[in-house]
Amino acid sequence: MIALLIRDLRLAMRAGGGFGLGLAFFLIVVTLVPFGVGPQTGLLSKIAPGILWLGALLACLLSLDRIFALDWEDGSLDLLATSPLPLEGIVTMKALAHWITTGLPLVIASPLFGVLMSLPQAGYGPLVLSLLLGTPALSVVGTFGAALTVGLKRGGLLMSLLVLPLYVPTLIFGAEVARRGAEGAEIATPLLMLAGISAGVIALLPFASAAVLRVNLR
Repeated sequence: MIALLIRDLRLAMRAGGGFGLGLAFFLIVVTLVPFGVGPQTGLLSKIAPGILWLGALLACLLSLDRIFALDWEDGSLDLLATSPLPLEGIVTMKALAHWITTGLPLVIASPLFGVLMSLPQAGYGPLVLSLLLGTPALSVVGTFGAALTVGLKRGGLLMSLLVLPLYVPTLIFGAEVARRGAEGAEIATPLLMLAGISAGVIALLPFASAAVLRVNLR
């Protein structure tokens, strides 16, 4: 499993889906928003939690189509499916590789992007914590969407339409944690909801993704 994880990390880097792609997209989003709403610090500080979370969500969505596409194109996915490794474990490793190359850099860089969005100082800790708990769910749900559309021509658009509604609960509670933290309010309730969503997704969706892959590979 570790060897598979290392292989997927290397493939993600070589295919252009590594650390830089998601960060660059995130930076573009937080840079363009002030131009759209104007240089109003008060307004930016209010909308910062939602914009930062939306930017992180779209940055994760950007590289989802690469999770299985490269393995499908060169036939590696068939070999992995027939290997002694459980397909659920393979799916989990691919989701983990996606999170390490996309979600984790966003978590680390989010305080810097918060400065660009005039996020109140009290909101930095809750923002990082919400992204740390929420971005794994984005990667696992995205892996499920990638499994549904593997092998389809121009499946990226269809995958986005399938995945975005599933992202909504994570977006709502993640942004709520960051918003309440910025306002100095209590964050325990939305934080527990966000953690529960991530735990449920991580526990259940690898099995659903593996089942979908088995159907698509027949």
